[in-house]
Amino acid sequence: MKAKNCLIFGGSGQIGSFLIRKLTKNDLRVTVVTRNIHQKGLKIKTQANAGYIDIVEANIFEEKKIEKLFSEADYCVNLVGILYEKRKGNTFKNIHTIFPKLLAKLCKKHNLEKFIHISALGINEAIDSKYAISKLAGEKNILENFSKSVILRPSIVFSNSDNFSTQFMTLLGRLPIFPLYYSGKTKFMPIHCSDLTDIIYHIISKGSDAQIIECVGPETLTFKEILEILLNLINKKRLLVPFPLSMAKLSAKFFELLPNPLLTEDQLRLLKYDNISTGKYKTNSDIGLPSKLYFKDEVKKYSYMWRDGGEFSTEKYNFGDKEKKS
Repeated sequence: MKAKNCLIFGGSGQIGSFLIRKLTKNDLRVTVVTRNIHQKGLKIKTQANAGYIDIVEANIFEEKKIEKLFSEADYCVNLVGILYEKRKGNTFKNIHTIFPKLLAKLCKKHNLEKFIHISALGINEAIDSKYAISKLAGEKNILENFSKSVILRPSIVFSNSDNFSTQFMTLLGRLPIFPLYYSGKTKFMPIHCSDLTDIIYHIISKGSDAQIIECVGPETLTFKEILEILLNLINKKRLLVPFPLSMAKLSAKFFELLPNPLLTEDQLRLLKYDNISTGKYKTNSDIGLPSKLYFKDEVKKYSYMWRDGGEFSTEKYNFGDKEKKS
């Protein structure tokens, strides 16, 4: 029996790496579309069992080229997303609104079994954020064009290859004072990347009646609590100082001048809103997949790189022994 094929867009990122391993381990073939096969191809290949992966180089808006891939696909997963607008054409509207609509239409045209799209929590409430508005419009386009779609709205996704916990540990290690936007009261329900990919695999293998699922971790943490956990894990003491909104906006404007901004004005607006389950939609627990992995426990496994001594930290080697004893 021929293995079914999952077409993945955005497979070179954090979620893509975990997902490719999960799917190929369970005998699904994977076709990954990437814009630059020379930069990303080798990394993508190493995530999959031999013979279970194909990598195709294409711009995501080359409709004729990517349509050929749909004729051999059974499922499509869209992981493409941006946190800030940068180059011409790389806008929230293009990436989060127009592109998902294109994928949904192609899924319908070629009668795929399922289209899974990664969106974000909190976008209903964040009416003043361009990011949230574009995400919400993208969801609407998907549901209008392909009924066999499932939209996943995760809270913050973390792992040892994320741009969240690792970036904050770097900043906390270097800065003597760290700003707390909105007094650090914004709430999150961080979900580990492997828990999220378990949800995606479950939907592919067993289906889902829900069209929107909120994907959350097992605990609710404020932004300040997250920073305190990270400081404790890297054995650092820093001043966490509430920032007036006027100063926060000025710092965001400055950061936007950098090639990879740490904070933008749009992200600052997003931080006003809690990133937790709303009760309006089913969660991963409701479909029988409660998250198992806690933020502190998982980050502890790779936080030694940000402690004094880095990769030579004795904690790195003692950690495995502690796990065995417990």
